[in-house]
Amino acid sequence: MEKHIWVRADLPGSYEERKSIVTASLEVGLTDIIIREEDEPLRRLGRFNALVISGEDVLLGGHTVARMVTVRGPEDLDKAYALKGAERVIISSRDWKVIPLENLIAAFQGSGTQLMAESHGVEEARLFLETMEVGADGVVVTAEPERLSEIAALRSRPPSVELVPLPVTRIEPLTVGDRVCVDTCSIMGPGEGLLVGSQSSCLFLISSESVGSEYVACRPFRVNAGAVHAYVLTADGRTKYLSEVKGGDELLAVTPEGASRTVVVGRAKIERRPLLLVEVDDGERRFSTIVQNAETIRLVTEDGPVSVSELVPGHRVMVRLEEGGRHFGHSIDETITER
Repeated sequence: MEKHIWVRADLPGSYEERKSIVTASLEVGLTDIIIREEDEPLRRLGRFNALVISGEDVLLGGHTVARMVTVRGPEDLDKAYALKGAERVIISSRDWKVIPLENLIAAFQGSGTQLMAESHGVEEARLFLETMEVGADGVVVTAEPERLSEIAALRSRPPSVELVPLPVTRIEPLTVGDRVCVDTCSIMGPGEGLLVGSQSSCLFLISSESVGSEYVACRPFRVNAGAVHAYVLTADGRTKYLSEVKGGDELLAVTPEGASRTVVVGRAKIERRPLLLVEVDDGERRFSTIVQNAETIRLVTEDGPVSVSELVPGHRVMVRLEEGGRHFGHSIDETITER
């Protein structure tokens, strides 16, 4: 889950220092920035959410989006607990050693209220976001401009994806259909790609076009993902149909080792192309995906990406297995059979 990171650009005494924090935040993609009400010119540096503190409220466009609570000791915790039900609560403390953050996290879990903690520096922000594994929902951070890139990297902890090899049991050319080619805003390495499949319970690792051939140059930002009906795994752990993917969407790119990261879609192209069915078997169930029948499409095997033109039964391709089903992209504990 992506964490919320708000940057305090209202604290330095000089306007130029505050300006440098806003500029540095925008350069690393942090767009929730607390500024002074009189620093209106800073809004012209780029498009961002200009938050303003007024008393114990944090305002965005004149509306309260968070309540701030300063905790000096255990007796102040009741004030924080009383705000459960608000949209967002920010806890500030000069001495976090006396504040059991894990108790606050546990108390706010499931309440519908986002819990954020005010932090000073990278290490404190990391600690707050990782406490009890779940961590706070976000941090309001004070940091030097040159360290904001490290802060930005804390926004999400991409999950490690468990991939397993399954043997290919069937490869069958099909007629023409609509397939989706996903051009991302990231350069991917060999074997890194998207998880796609006809059944949400088995998603195949489809490699990026990071390997060139005598016919076409490599395009490492591209994944020729498959037919329009197929599922693709998004950055937030949900699935969506390839036909729904569009520019600005965030998908999960995965390496053969299971490391993952978020990639932004630049465009998705739907074109009619000859198709190919690839089926695997885990000993109890059969799963499939449908891709374009072209040598530039590669599935990732234990030994690396292999073109579908060279794929044969017995090749073991990397897949992600999942129990249960999906409803509107969300994983649910329900028996669903997809053939």
